[in-house]
Amino acid sequence: MESWKPTVNPWLIAIAVMSATFMEVLDTTIVNVALPHIAGSLSASIEEATWVLTSYLVANAIVLPATGWLSRTFGRKRFLITCIIIFTAASAICGAATSLPMLIIARVIQGAGGGALQPISQAVLLESFPPKKRGVAMAAFGMGVVVAPIIGPTLGGWLTDNYTWRWSFYLNLPIGVMAIMMIMAFIEDPPYARAQKRTKIDYWGFALLAVWVASLQIILDKGQQEDWLASHFIRWLGVIGISGLVAFLWRELSTAHPIVDLRVWKNRNFAMGTGMMTILGIVLYGCTALLPLFLQTVLGYPALQSGLTVSPRGFGSIFGMLLVGKLLGFMDGRKLIVIGFCILAYSTNLFGALNLDVASSNVMWPNIFNGFATALIFVPLTTLTMGTLANDQMGNATGIFNLMRNLGGGIGIAMVTTLLARRAQVHQAIMVGHLTPYNPAYQSAITALSKPFGSSPDAFQHASGLLYMSLLRQADLWAYVDNFRLLALLCVCCLPFVMLFKRTKGRGAAMAH
Repeated sequence: MESWKPTVNPWLIAIAVMSATFMEVLDTTIVNVALPHIAGSLSASIEEATWVLTSYLVANAIVLPATGWLSRTFGRKRFLITCIIIFTAASAICGAATSLPMLIIARVIQGAGGGALQPISQAVLLESFPPKKRGVAMAAFGMGVVVAPIIGPTLGGWLTDNYTWRWSFYLNLPIGVMAIMMIMAFIEDPPYARAQKRTKIDYWGFALLAVWVASLQIILDKGQQEDWLASHFIRWLGVIGISGLVAFLWRELSTAHPIVDLRVWKNRNFAMGTGMMTILGIVLYGCTALLPLFLQTVLGYPALQSGLTVSPRGFGSIFGMLLVGKLLGFMDGRKLIVIGFCILAYSTNLFGALNLDVASSNVMWPNIFNGFATALIFVPLTTLTMGTLANDQMGNATGIFNLMRNLGGGIGIAMVTTLLARRAQVHQAIMVGHLTPYNPAYQSAITALSKPFGSSPDAFQHASGLLYMSLLRQADLWAYVDNFRLLALLCVCCLPFVMLFKRTKGRGAAMAH
């Protein structure tokens, strides 16, 4: 079974599956900047429009871990083509939506169709390339998974400003048609996939999976907006989610044919790698959420300029992917992961040194290093994680792996947005204590700010208002600094665990077989 090789060039297979993956990952972020336009066009509030994002993420997350079972049941190639058709058709409906409920329903269908694209693409690539070249294959996969979310907001902003938000969805139509044609021509099911017997549908397992994943995803997305445990809605979701998770674990470990085979967690490399990928998701999505907010709310950048300032991260990622694919052929993947986390910690900490007078270049260069470091980690971490698994375990394992990365991203975004609000309040309370007439610095600042108003009786009030606005801006800055430093610390905490990976045969992470 291990000696099976595809009948076509593996790079044709890579182009076919990556076009679908790139389209799906791009859609997770391209709509974000268009939310105000969507709300205005469909007569909805911004809070209501955020369900356009949440509905997609919930449906996507439910399907991810069930991908392996769905592939075995319906046939991988047939299931992959069906998912792309569903995703593409739902994209067309999203673009043509005439009301918010219609758009949300279409996004649920789109998320369900897109949920399987990442893990199936990853499994196909790992199986199609020989072990020595799996690092290169994962570099190709990483191009889509890492670069697409970065260019999504910039592309979405440009389409929305110059055309309409509907083109953020219509863009998927030609890509989807091309992906379907290439997959029909180049992809084939391996013998061990064709030989697998269809099993009974684990209805209870799938229902419990949907309950706890949907509850967790909604909590992460709405928690800060609802003030977390102060909200009855969030508390009830928490109870439902925890109960659903416990019941799901019991069901999947006790049934003969689980929808998600949790026994793969017994593999040390898989367990360690999936845990580290979750942390990488926290750092990656946390940074990509913080930077545009920092540039627009603190530095006052327009949306397009903010996107252009962040987008060089993609160039760092592309360069890193090209380099790491070659390095994995002769270098221990664990060393690359250590180097990557060190660079990621350093570049993230550079964001923690930003101030209110920084130029665009002060943000661009750490961003480029950040993207480069992510590539150095992503490729060897993926190949090491999967390196000691059998080919017939790939579908199930990649579904869990991608789910945990996405959940890590959700945790990262929820964490930084919450800390941003709370830490800004803390710094504001500390600094307000210095606004006293007995502080010489305060007296000097008030005198300087009062001069433009001359002898106006309201000069003191105007000066005090300007000084307080400056204080709020400084408090926000320190909140961002705290967040970036925390993310850098998370990177450092990962370093000791890299050595717990099992040694694999030969060099690189992909030499396990």
